[in-house]
Amino acid sequence: MLIIGIAGGTGSGKSTVVRQITKILGDNDVVVIPQDSYYKDNSHLPLEERLELNFDHPQSVDFELLITQLNDLKKGVAVDQPIYSYLTCSRSKDDNVRVNPSKVIIVEGILIFTCEELRNCMDIKVFVDADADDRLGRVITRDNIERGRSVEKVLERYEKTVKPMHLQFIEPSKRYADIIIPQGGHNQVAIDILLATIEKALNIK
Repeated sequence: MLIIGIAGGTGSGKSTVVRQITKILGDNDVVVIPQDSYYKDNSHLPLEERLELNFDHPQSVDFELLITQLNDLKKGVAVDQPIYSYLTCSRSKDDNVRVNPSKVIIVEGILIFTCEELRNCMDIKVFVDADADDRLGRVITRDNIERGRSVEKVLERYEKTVKPMHLQFIEPSKRYADIIIPQGGHNQVAIDILLATIEKALNIK
């Protein structure tokens, strides 16, 4: 089993890189573990408070559960991945996603390199880098369409939490990366180098 960590700022193009890897290696050999599924459950808080939570701080992520389930997969044991809703800012109490062990596991998320224990589980660490203006443009589009947030609300959140947390936690975590992909998820040369590295690692294993 090869475990790949793909980090980078919000809107940097991580999902594009993940899709490229999955397309080349095949869906049957790749499992994606999104950090977004492991945000701590906040259902005990009023909805108004949940909507104001800082999801760009490492303390918002249930790293303990993520690491436990990742280690179970490494042992060949299937896990029940939680389902997290950005609309309610809480976990589903009734549903989860059954994840089976696979040849390649991709852990993807903005904060995954901020946790040393999680980093130590990874064989290859990739940081997807992108210009701040490009990332903001993608975040506005995504949050408006997928999460029902107004442009004003997105910009307010960006200035209040996304930008400062990126500078404090996410950007510094780039130093842990084995491979840095500049220009976001559309740098085909860098992605080809990453794919060659993955294929080489799989052959060695």
